[in-house]
Amino acid sequence: MSEVGRVALLGAGVAGAGWAARFAVNGIDVRVHDPDPRASARIDETLEDATRAYARLTLAPPVPPGRIDVVASVEEAVTGAAFIQESAPEREEVKRPLLARASRAAPPDAVIASSTSGLLPSRLQADCAAPERVLVGHPFIPVYLLPLVEVVGGEATSEEAKGRAAGLYRSVGMHPLVLDAEVDAFIADRLLEAVWREALHLVNDGVATARQIDEAIAYGPGLRWSVMGTFLLYRLAGGEAGMQHFLEQFGPTLGLPWSRVEGPALTEELAARIAAQSDAQAAGRSIRELVRLRDDCLVSVMQGLRTHDHGAGAVLRAYEAKLYSRAHRAAGATTHDFSRPLALHADRVAPDWVDYNNHMTESRYLQVFGDATDAVLRFAGADDEYMASGRSFYTVETHIRHLREVAGGEPVTVETRVLGSDGKRVHLFHRMFHGERGEERGAELATGEHMLLHVDTAAGRAAPAAPEIAGRLAEIAAAQAPLGTPEGAGRRIAMPGARSGTGAARREGTASAQAVVE
Repeated sequence: MSEVGRVALLGAGVAGAGWAARFAVNGIDVRVHDPDPRASARIDETLEDATRAYARLTLAPPVPPGRIDVVASVEEAVTGAAFIQESAPEREEVKRPLLARASRAAPPDAVIASSTSGLLPSRLQADCAAPERVLVGHPFIPVYLLPLVEVVGGEATSEEAKGRAAGLYRSVGMHPLVLDAEVDAFIADRLLEAVWREALHLVNDGVATARQIDEAIAYGPGLRWSVMGTFLLYRLAGGEAGMQHFLEQFGPTLGLPWSRVEGPALTEELAARIAAQSDAQAAGRSIRELVRLRDDCLVSVMQGLRTHDHGAGAVLRAYEAKLYSRAHRAAGATTHDFSRPLALHADRVAPDWVDYNNHMTESRYLQVFGDATDAVLRFAGADDEYMASGRSFYTVETHIRHLREVAGGEPVTVETRVLGSDGKRVHLFHRMFHGERGEERGAELATGEHMLLHVDTAAGRAAPAAPEIAGRLAEIAAAQAPLGTPEGAGRRIAMPGARSGTGAARREGTASAQAVVE
């Protein structure tokens, strides 16, 4: 069921509206029945949120959206539907007759899934026509964004129905976890419930506050859980000996009163079963390989959070700002001859900065030059305290020339010229070289030319910089003026022999595309 014509949804609460949005953004038409008069508004809001999220989630072009219609009855919703997803309130006396009614009006081959977070599918399908096609498809909020959906069959559910449901979920970007057996609350909610109950105990006993508990998860295990599950993470905690060593070392703690949740006896049989399953899960990858995978994924997660200045990302952003400030202060503390280019920033090409050729990507050239610009501004006195006061420099124009490739792991340094400064504007020209700071510079790799405008951030308009900052930038520009205009400054891009709005190209470049930089 990877291709489906139309889906019927019964219920448009948080979960149901999320299903409507997920199916619609994947080009699937939806009919929804919910007697609540607010259903349409809730769906519209959720679809707007989903569309916004998908625009940031992937660079792939969106598909034409599916149509969402809110209809007056269960029968109108399910007639002609290939798949039915029920998301009514979490009560068996509500869901069970609703599913039975839908099963009698739906096409005989339509798969029917319930979004229940814990009710057994065997009980939900008991009154249904053709119960072999009735199952649980338990999603997680937000349904339109989180990929996990637990697929759970009841006593009468066929393997074909579970496979068809999993295929549909997979086609709309989800990860169907098909359970081998039904159990109250399935897998994920049982784990969440255990943590929730322990959290309630901690608050009740006065041991911790709600904020402390949330931070204990969000800044530690929650980050790891986004990368690997408990068993694989504990395998790494066991070192090269893996899961068996972890169980031997930490198994006895199950008998300690660390939690109100009582664990099973860690028998030799259970330990052997867990160790064997952990070996299979590792799939031949060494502990070192898994550690590096974990670390790389954690870096990606924290860097993503940094863009929102939230949680562990806010910690990273603040820490990174201190590192930059420390490095730039150290560079600025040295004696500088203003008649020479400033050497204030150095970096090394990180593993995630490179493309498939192991060359630094275009965006990272801009990052290095942006960091070099920050170093110059700090050197001039525009530090964090200055920017916190509501004053800052904004880049309004940039021109980068890529002269040579630079490979992953290689060191780079930047030299900067202040070509001009008039109190509101600063004209910078950076040259990136291969090599460590303090060493003889290597080949020139790129140049970056930038125009910055000083702004009053509260007013949202250009404003003069503080006199001491404007004065220092002007002093540097005057001292460097005898150096003349650096090669590459003030150029533009044009095709050889072509004419542009500012005149014909005058000389041919050396790039493979035969573009010329003027």
